[in-house]
Amino acid sequence: MISNKTNKHLINEVLEDFARNGIRELRESLERMFNELMISEREEAVGAAPYERTLDRKGYCNGFKDKKQLTRTGELKLKVPQVRGVDFYPSCLEKGERVEQAIKLTLAEAYLQGVSTRKMKALTETLCGKEISSTQVSRLAKILDEEVQKFKTRKLGNYRYLFLDAQYEKVRYEGSVRSLAILKAVGINEEGIREVLGVSCGLSEAEVHWRTFIEDLTSRGLRGIELATSDDHPGLRKALQAVLPSVKWQRCLFHLSQNATAYAPSQKLKKEIAGAVRDIYQAMGKEEAIERLRRTVEHFKDKAAKFCNWLEENFIEGLTFFDFPESHWKRIRTVNIIERINQEQKRRTKAVRLFPNRVFCPTPNKVKS
Repeated sequence: MISNKTNKHLINEVLEDFARNGIRELRESLERMFNELMISEREEAVGAAPYERTLDRKGYCNGFKDKKQLTRTGELKLKVPQVRGVDFYPSCLEKGERVEQAIKLTLAEAYLQGVSTRKMKALTETLCGKEISSTQVSRLAKILDEEVQKFKTRKLGNYRYLFLDAQYEKVRYEGSVRSLAILKAVGINEEGIREVLGVSCGLSEAEVHWRTFIEDLTSRGLRGIELATSDDHPGLRKALQAVLPSVKWQRCLFHLSQNATAYAPSQKLKKEIAGAVRDIYQAMGKEEAIERLRRTVEHFKDKAAKFCNWLEENFIEGLTFFDFPESHWKRIRTVNIIERINQEQKRRTKAVRLFPNRVFCPTPNKVKS
């Protein structure tokens, strides 16, 4: 341990420097204190001062190694004492490194939450007296990569409901800028807890990419699914039929209702059609909903024939939720449950706009609710 006398002497010198030079020189004072503390620690570990002849010597001083350390007072330029013949690393520096690690993790988290690299530069300049580059910000974000990988490959279990959706982001891929699909899966377990199950960056929503994604979920232990809710994308539908053939499918009513208004023959009828569609799925049961669907077709057959044909062929796919407990209907009939995740993703991608490669595509934070 360093003697109290040494501690008191160093602290008094730093306070004198601070009183004389003010906060602008605090960084230099801290550098001096750290360097002196490390030398004192080395003397204690070696059992002798430099060039001192003593029988108590355990090792030998071996010069210094330059080290820059980021702290809340700025970047410190330190001289770390080196030793031969004994294991040694300054304890005061270990504490400083924990502070530096905390700063790095905070910066990485801020980056993922959507703070632009330009704002990050200003932030670090204000807090630490050092401006960092966009490359350094990206490198700091990699600190979280290990945790992200653990999250994406963790074991799954029983989930009653599965929700699947995709969102597109601009990515540099094979020499050009392309819109790549960020595939997402959310599950609800028997206790009603919602959880992000997986995220993957695919070239598109083609069947091969959705199938690979869903197969990865099942290989990680996903089981117990009774209902899968998604939009009516052909690739996704085929992938579900191939990997989860016995699972019931609910076509997202939000997207289904939007599709319905596209078949309105005039702007005047759009609002009326939207209200009629809403009236169908707000029925008290499946039989009543089917009866309302029949009456809607009868009502619009002369005014909107294409809408009626589409409604008869497609809307029954949006009524599967009636086969499940009534208290679950609002949660399982759309993919709106993924909307919060999409908003979190956009918070980051709005600042980035273009990702350099697929590795840097966004992965949402772990969500349970």
